[in-house]
Amino acid sequence: MKSRILFVVIMFPLVGLAQQGNRKFITSELARSRNLPFSSGVLAGNTLYIAGTTADPDKIKAGLTPEAEVRDIMEQIKGTVEKAGMTMNDIVSMQVFTTDLDLYDAFNGVYRSYFKANYPARAFIGGSKLLFGSRFEVLGIAVKNGA
Repeated sequence: MKSRILFVVIMFPLVGLAQQGNRKFITSELARSRNLPFSSGVLAGNTLYIAGTTADPDKIKAGLTPEAEVRDIMEQIKGTVEKAGMTMNDIVSMQVFTTDLDLYDAFNGVYRSYFKANYPARAFIGGSKLLFGSRFEVLGIAVKNGA
């Protein structure tokens, strides 16, 4: 007996959703427009896995400040989280990769503004190079509040 997988795509202006079984796949407009081979987030049950997110490469090339780069990243993450029916306060863990550990304070200045309650557990990890010339890449996990 052949198994069949139902794959439904619903188009949204900013983010697309697809469902396969009990998993929902979220793709940002940026990822879709660049035909990137990953989902921006995967909702499995009550847990959302947020893909590594960088600022828009075109904006980076245009010369974003570190703060503007963080804001672009966090807005993308916020869009993914909200499309999963969650809020930023549902994020329980984040990993931040940076090419310059001296940007810790600049990152935190913007990052703090995205949370209203307790902050997620987090790592801030230095590395030598990130995709697209990014200074930061952020990924995370969110759990639906009350679940």
